[in-house]
Amino acid sequence: MATDTHLSASGAGGASAVRRLLLDNGALTALIALVIAMSALSGDFLTTDNLLNIGVQAAVTAILAFGVTFVIVSAGIDLSVGSVAALSATVLAWMATSEGVPVWIAVLLAVATGIACGLVNGVLIAYGKLPPFIATLAMLSVGRGLSLVISQGSPIAFPDSVSHLGDTLGGWLPVPVLVMVVMGLITAVILGRTYIGRSMYAIGGNEEAARLSGLRVKKQKLAIYALSGLFAAAAGIVLASRLSSAQPQAAQGYELDAIAAVVIGGASLAGGTGKASGTLIGALILAVLRNGLNLLSVSAFWQQVVIGVVIALAVLLDTVRRKAGATPVAAGAGTPGGKGKQAATYIIAAVVAAAVVGAMSFLHTGSSSTTQKVGLSLSTLNNPFFVQIKAGAQQEAKKLGVDLTVTDAQNDASQQANQLQNFTSSGLGSIIVNPVDSDAAGPAVRAANKADIPVVGVDRGVNKANTAALVASDNIAGGRLGAKALAEKLGGKGKIVILQGLAGTSASRERGAGFAEGLKAYPGIQVVAQQPADFDRTKGLDVMTNLLQAHPDIQGVFAENDEMALGAIKALGSKAGKSVSVIGFDGTPDGLKAVQAGTLYASVAQQPKELGRIAVDNALKAAEGKKVQETVKVPVKVVTKENVAGFGG
Repeated sequence: MATDTHLSASGAGGASAVRRLLLDNGALTALIALVIAMSALSGDFLTTDNLLNIGVQAAVTAILAFGVTFVIVSAGIDLSVGSVAALSATVLAWMATSEGVPVWIAVLLAVATGIACGLVNGVLIAYGKLPPFIATLAMLSVGRGLSLVISQGSPIAFPDSVSHLGDTLGGWLPVPVLVMVVMGLITAVILGRTYIGRSMYAIGGNEEAARLSGLRVKKQKLAIYALSGLFAAAAGIVLASRLSSAQPQAAQGYELDAIAAVVIGGASLAGGTGKASGTLIGALILAVLRNGLNLLSVSAFWQQVVIGVVIALAVLLDTVRRKAGATPVAAGAGTPGGKGKQAATYIIAAVVAAAVVGAMSFLHTGSSSTTQKVGLSLSTLNNPFFVQIKAGAQQEAKKLGVDLTVTDAQNDASQQANQLQNFTSSGLGSIIVNPVDSDAAGPAVRAANKADIPVVGVDRGVNKANTAALVASDNIAGGRLGAKALAEKLGGKGKIVILQGLAGTSASRERGAGFAEGLKAYPGIQVVAQQPADFDRTKGLDVMTNLLQAHPDIQGVFAENDEMALGAIKALGSKAGKSVSVIGFDGTPDGLKAVQAGTLYASVAQQPKELGRIAVDNALKAAEGKKVQETVKVPVKVVTKENVAGFGG
């Protein structure tokens, strides 16, 4: 929170004091209310393992948010922290593995990368006079692009010595939580006890007055944004340690969570207020929300709506409280005794929370269910292929009487790790995972292994962890089939372009590798261009439109999924299915309709509903201790206009 509390004499005792303290601390009130609600609704929420999960899941956001707190207190904004985190982690992994640099030097270089990015932001803002929004938005793009360039779009294994940051101490205390606490204390000291901290409040309160009073505002801004970059680098290292790999697409959108955490915690975007304790509470609110909604099996789509509404309500409560008479003050500038009153706030809040925890534990004692519970974590539900997997899984779960919980990782390996941790702490009978990345899912699946919860992989395998079964089509074999079908359609010669999937995902790598391997048998086929379109139809349209400007004479297109293929068809217009043959991948309903219409020559179909159905069947068998096959292959086939009518999907 960003304020010290001022207690009236009339409300100084008993329940009235508690009520006054809570009303004067909007973010803390929201957190306690959320804990009470989640405790009442889910018997799995108050377990020790789950509470530790919440701490781990809040850690990266909190560390990023601590750095953003410096910026917001000084009336700035930093949209680049997510990209800087990914870039710093990528630099560390690349230097320590590909370049053979000693790990400690690689860590220093990663931290230096974060600081350098922050300094560039500071120079552009302080000396280039760019608005903070524009300068940091540019760095967001530059940082992400450099991360992809260095990694070539593929995850890089993290050094084992640094990966211990994602482990636990004594087998129970997560290291990310310790790092979060340390970074929070550093933030509190900087804001409340240092010259630069006081300068941040002065600049945020009135920059011109700060300049006239003798502050070197430009140099202070350099330091402020450098600190933000430093904290972003630390967050990136912790995140990559949890995933055992540096993901070039990691931490996308985390800058918004970081800003939300700071604002929920009581800071003003206008500058001048904000504290480390409030930022921590804001990050915990976001973590409790996501964790609780997972445990309650709330629809992945509705989760985003609920989180947005609760964020708005938390900030609104704090605004109402401010208008009611509370006066925000800068850290370290409170009235005498203010620190003691603030400490009392947290002590009373802790007592209230402990009482609630004790009371709620009785609500769920003795409750049991004979229904088998299974969790399904999908890499994304923003793609018809995975929606079809979900549909097949739900149909089979209903048929078998299984309670199936489905989550959407939104192509974020870290978010998927959180979801798998939540499944593990919930004590589900079994877990089905469709990994965003096979390496990144490993640590979370290993935790499920330790809890003796069987895990079934679907569509993609999990590396360095045990899975009871893998239900999948062969992406590499599918890529080879796509190459053969397109080459034969073109008579063994011609110019083609390739639309690649989301950089860093195993599906894109495997399909692309299979296609390249298949083309070796057809030396007359020339690949004139290949560009990523992120498995997205709109991006497929845009990228294909651009490629046609440079290569108007192409005869074929291979898209690594049907969505991009459909976008390419739109860009090709009348050429699609006539002078240009397009092949997609997945066999989605829209893709098959295009095959039937003749605009899409073929789709390498994987039968996604069948994948989902078989995965649930195997997960139930594994949960009941029955024997399952280690690998269940669902055949892929090239669907063309000639055989589309007989394809069941």
